Amino acid sequence: MVTAKEIAKQLNLSEAAVSIALHNKAGVSTKTKKKVLELAQKLGYDFSKIAAKSACLTTKGTLLFVYFKKHGAIVTDTAFFSQLSEGIHHYCSNNGYLTAIQYIYEDTNINEKFTEYAAIYQGIILLATEMNLDDLKKWKDCPLPFVVLDNYQINFSANYITINNIQGAYEATKHLIKSCNKQPGYMHSSYNIQNFTERKNGFFKAVTENGLSKSLSVVHHLTPSVKGAYADMLDILNHNEQIADCYFADNDLIAIGAMKAIQEYGLTIPHNISIIGFDDIPMACCMEPPLTSIRVPIKYLSNLAVKYLIENICLQSKEYLHIEVATQFIQRKSCL
Repeated sequence: MVTAKEIAKQLNLSEAAVSIALHNKAGVSTKTKKKVLELAQKLGYDFSKIAAKSACLTTKGTLLFVYFKKHGAIVTDTAFFSQLSEGIHHYCSNNGYLTAIQYIYEDTNINEKFTEYAAIYQGIILLATEMNLDDLKKWKDCPLPFVVLDNYQINFSANYITINNIQGAYEATKHLIKSCNKQPGYMHSSYNIQNFTERKNGFFKAVTENGLSKSLSVVHHLTPSVKGAYADMLDILNHNEQIADCYFADNDLIAIGAMKAIQEYGLTIPHNISIIGFDDIPMACCMEPPLTSIRVPIKYLSNLAVKYLIENICLQSKEYLHIEVATQFIQRKSCL
């Protein structure tokens, strides 16, 4: 494949002059530019790289996807994160923006980061699943438009795109009450996360609205990961603690870990214990039995976040919005 160096040699020009001519920049005469382009075409020079570079330079800018990590065990399901980041990338690309991903941590000096962000990016999507109010308040001086994804704090004004956690947990718990005709138990995350607080509210809302007492629901606090929930649930079973006939779990990772412990202990699902999870991760349908779960529309969440961030950038709006995305009940065989 012919190179700019070879073209320069044949025309007795410098490589810099040839590069200027090939990229159609100012700095050489029209005559020289014509000679370079004619010879390049004759020799079969590959102009595709120049075209690709030119396309990049004509984009509207770059949007940053920031993933805040605190506990490190909440959004570590690779399917969730990959679907979210893929959805953000595709929507950005279709609307003329490049994307970048950055991880930040609880001890990150975010004010120093703001200087970096302002120099490079046009806006930010903040995956705030693990953030609390104090974490979000550190973003009040962010110089760029940003959208908070997967978290909502009533005492901090921002643009929010969230899951309707209360609705999803409510539907799951209501199904358990109706199908099992028993007081439902609750596998609650041992980590204090806003999503799980809202799911707890949905669980107890269904319990009380169906004439049951909140105090009679067995609640286990389990680590929100497969390994952690498995160990925690096995310990509960081995110590003969009170267990329920059916459970709602804060997420699928908790449900899957608990299912493994329950089955290892010699109980069957759903005949002895029914379980419903939340998130509908790909692993859910591969379980034995397949896990009934609450599906979160991840692609739609990511598209909404980018859509409203771009609108905010273009309109420079000072108005804030909070959009809750509904979930979907997915019936499988882990509950009656």
